[in-house]
Parts: sequence; structure tokens; C-alpha cells
Amino acid sequence: MRIAILQLPSIGMGSSKLESYARVAHQKGVKLMLLGEYLLNPFFKELVHTPVSMIAEQSAHQVETLKMLASKYDLTFVAPIVTVKKKECTKTIAKINGRSISYYPQQFLINYPHWNEEKFFNNPIEPVKPPMIFALEGFKFAVMAGFELHFDPLWDAVSSKAVDAVLVPSASTFESHNRWRELIKMRAFTHNCYILRANRIGEYFDDKHAWKFYGDSMVVSPDGEIEADLGNTEELLIVDLDRKSLSESRKGWGFKEALRKRK
Repeated sequence: MRIAILQLPSIGMGSSKLESYARVAHQKGVKLMLLGEYLLNPFFKELVHTPVSMIAEQSAHQVETLKMLASKYDLTFVAPIVTVKKKECTKTIAKINGRSISYYPQQFLINYPHWNEEKFFNNPIEPVKPPMIFALEGFKFAVMAGFELHFDPLWDAVSSKAVDAVLVPSASTFESHNRWRELIKMRAFTHNCYILRANRIGEYFDDKHAWKFYGDSMVVSPDGEIEADLGNTEELLIVDLDRKSLSESRKGWGFKEALRKRK
């Protein structure tokens, strides 16, 4: 199965970039396109100063654009989007194809003093549920936000549901490059699944920090090896998932079999 990872900064409502890349992806036989975090909406630090009515208008426009492109180019999009209901913002990841839209409300949000999504968004704090899981072209996918990679209960579902690939939109910045690489490789290896990470690029400046989003979108194999990655500029990465590699990794390492014997 062929998948594309789109690495961009935030884009406005009038941008033609999405259609340009969707057209290329379709020509290359891509069936699914993963977008990075805070790409369809402004970065969080800008978002908190944006009127809610404007956020709602922008998000609705971007969803309609993806619906049109999904139908026109026979694509499924997985993309973070801020939804608005009763003047409350929720941070979600949308799965959009030509027939339907599904939303996954992010369960764990960053809550640090300099970056407090948990305080701003209306996402509920409740017992952990499985991430969004869906099937496409014979592969089973899970969707979780970058910050959620840190939390084991979400990965329990990846194992129990026999997920083949985890789709991870992120907005990683500062000096976190190596840490994120190691975390993604570890999760892919211990769960013998592909991980596809789409990290945004671009910059945001405030009084205290220069927020530089460094890209490094990547595909990591079920053996925990980086198969392909991008730099820190606008790029499109197209990769093929291999069913044989999945089977060989799971059989060779035998992690799931070792667990079955102890149940």
C-alpha cells in the first residue's frame, strides 16, 4: 500500500498547496495522505489569540477542502483539525475520504506552563480509550497525536487489535529531535508495526522562545529502523508499506507469542 506524508507549515484558507500535493499523490498511486499537526490551523500559540468564530470558519473551510480533494483524487486524509461546538474548541484528528468523516478527540494534551493545550481545549479528561483504528487496502491503522506516544495504555490497543501501522501527526520543536527519533523507533520495534510521523515545519516567535519546527517526518519499520525521512523544508514523502516485512518481523521477534503463552 502506498502512503504519502505531507510536511508543511500552517497554511491559510486560500492556499492551493493541498490540491497540488493531492494531485501528485494520486498520480503516484497513493491511497492515504498524512498531514502534520497545526497545519490546517495556526500553531497553538497563535490559536489562543484567535477569535473562536474565526477558528470555526477556518476549520470548516479546511474540512470541506479535504472532502473535495478526497473525492476528486480517491484519497483518504488523516489530518489534525480544531473543531468548534458551542464556542468551545476541541483538538481532534480527522479521517476524511470521499464518503465519510470520522474524528478522534486527542486524549492526552500538553499541559506545560509554556504550552498548555489542556487548559485551552475542551477535550475531556476521562479514562483512556483506544485510539482511532481503521482498515484500508488490507492494512489496519491506528491514529494518535505525537504527545500521545508517551502513554502506554494507547499502545496496549495497538497490540491487542493487531495494528499494522500507527499514523502520528506532530508539531515537535526546540531541541527534541533525537529524543523523538528514539521514542518512535522504540515504539515501532516493541510493537512490530510501522510508524509514520508527519511533523510540521515553520517558525513562531514570542518574547521568550523561538519555536522552530524542524520537520524530520519519517517512516519507521516494524524492526525499529528508519526507512525514509525528510529534512526541514516543505516536502512530500511517498512510501510503500510491505505486508511481508510485517509478518517476518512479528514472527522473528515473537513478542506477541511470548505474551500469549502467559495469558
